[in-house]
Amino acid sequence: MARIFLPVLILLTLVLSGCDNSTVQTSGAMVINGKTMGTTYNIKVFPEGQALEQAQLKKQIDDTLVAVNQSMSPWVEDSEINQFNALSQREVMAISEDFRTVVAESIRLGESTKTLDVTMGPLIDLWGFGPDKRPTKRPSQAQLDDMRSRIGVDKLLLSEQGLAKTVDGLEVSFSATAKGFGIDKVAALLEQLGIHNYMVEIGGELRVSGSKPNDKPWIIAIEQPDAPMGKRQVHRELKLRDTGIATSGDYRIFYEMDGETFTHLIDPATGMPVKHELVSVTVLHPSAMTADGLATALTVMGTERAKAYAEQHQLAVYLISKSDQGLITYASEAFKPYL
Repeated sequence: MARIFLPVLILLTLVLSGCDNSTVQTSGAMVINGKTMGTTYNIKVFPEGQALEQAQLKKQIDDTLVAVNQSMSPWVEDSEINQFNALSQREVMAISEDFRTVVAESIRLGESTKTLDVTMGPLIDLWGFGPDKRPTKRPSQAQLDDMRSRIGVDKLLLSEQGLAKTVDGLEVSFSATAKGFGIDKVAALLEQLGIHNYMVEIGGELRVSGSKPNDKPWIIAIEQPDAPMGKRQVHRELKLRDTGIATSGDYRIFYEMDGETFTHLIDPATGMPVKHELVSVTVLHPSAMTADGLATALTVMGTERAKAYAEQHQLAVYLISKSDQGLITYASEAFKPYL
């Protein structure tokens, strides 16, 4: 009998320390929240003496996120992403600058990591982690080989004219980068308005800038990955300024079938769900979009490959791996200053 466990928020592996869920100004902070991308957003800003009208700022934030959703959500019928996914082979579609930004970074990360593939949605569905009903038996090797031949960022053609695909039926999904991009867009809006001390969170991914009053850093906590089901515990607190942060893990979404456990993280190189000891990856990067994508890519790699990639690219990365002796942690050289 197969079992599936789904969290309330997918990949929500960051605890927001001290995040006020109200929508009023308190302690000098303005807190704004709402819904976007099938999840929630929470924003806290310190106006620094500026005369900000909360309702007007919320409208600007909502308008920004609606535009991102209209471009990149598969749930919006006429979205830009759905229009591209419906294209035939070699047909070039003119795309917005926002869409271009996310496509370009998704391709770059895919080529660099070899483990992040924004075209692998049908492969994820095949294993039962997409919107479709999960299978009652594992896919055959022939099914996996066929699926892998029809996906890959190398089959995307990005040019000045727009975006095209080299294989009919190729689709893209920005589940690993769209939330982070939305965060970056809101952060850019706040900066344009002269707001430099803020926290923006969408669905568990964040970006912080500046500080809280009295030059206090933002306190963000990494979740304990082996906490009892239904209970959230803090693993480690970080004191952050001016960075995006994303955490990915394989311990919240999985199912058991035929005596085996299958996680939602799939290696595009093999077509198989990953099976290794790495259970949580936290990445700090100036761009929340890049942090978001890297966290997923490094989790698929496993501990040793993730360590090597982090050091090679001088990334701020924190890994939590399981062992017979309990959890083992690793912080890259670029991450250590935040501990």
